[in-house]
Amino acid sequence: MTTDLTVVGLILAASIPVKIVMLLLLLASLASWSIIFSKRRLLVKTKAASDDFEASFWSGGDLNTLYQSATRSKGGSLGMASIFEAGFREFNRVVQQGSVDPDKVAAECSRAMRVAQMREVDRLEQSLATLATIGSTSPYVGLFGTVWGIMVAFIEIGSQQTATLAVVAPPIAEALIATAMGLFAAIPAVIAYNRFADKAVRLEYRYDGFSEEFASILQRHARTRAGT
Repeated sequence: MTTDLTVVGLILAASIPVKIVMLLLLLASLASWSIIFSKRRLLVKTKAASDDFEASFWSGGDLNTLYQSATRSKGGSLGMASIFEAGFREFNRVVQQGSVDPDKVAAECSRAMRVAQMREVDRLEQSLATLATIGSTSPYVGLFGTVWGIMVAFIEIGSQQTATLAVVAPPIAEALIATAMGLFAAIPAVIAYNRFADKAVRLEYRYDGFSEEFASILQRHARTRAGT
């Protein structure tokens, strides 16, 4: 009886443990690519929104107008606009309560912006741990399938007392397929994780700088209101 040595034939003829390994790796690869596409779309959208908002903010427009524009945006404000909205909302709340102490205003606004920033950073970093897990574990899962396939090959050699290519080729070939699937799942996940983590950190640095500068601006507004 001849064995179909095509990739599909080897997968169909593989032993149950190797089939389970291949299925797990296929699911991991699909999950990885789904995260990659969605995360890339989110990062591109967030960076573009932050660039547009930063250009509008530093153009010298009225803060109240900018705040109204941010609150009316479809789907809610995103990125830097969300941090600005949280800080300016807190500024209005503290001022309406009658407090014009510049230090208190700056502290309250910084706290609100820090909370908003943590929420934005969490959105950027969400699912990155899954990519890291897939990238680090998939080669070992594939290696398990490889070891199992080679073990089956040696068992076939022992039972038939021959080491012909027809005996050892199918189990070793299916073992190599498991290895290839492990690498196929791991490599894109690792590359995407490194790129997305770097982009998220860069945006976080921008958020930090904006929060500090905006807190200083609000502190100066509070001093103006207090007449100091």
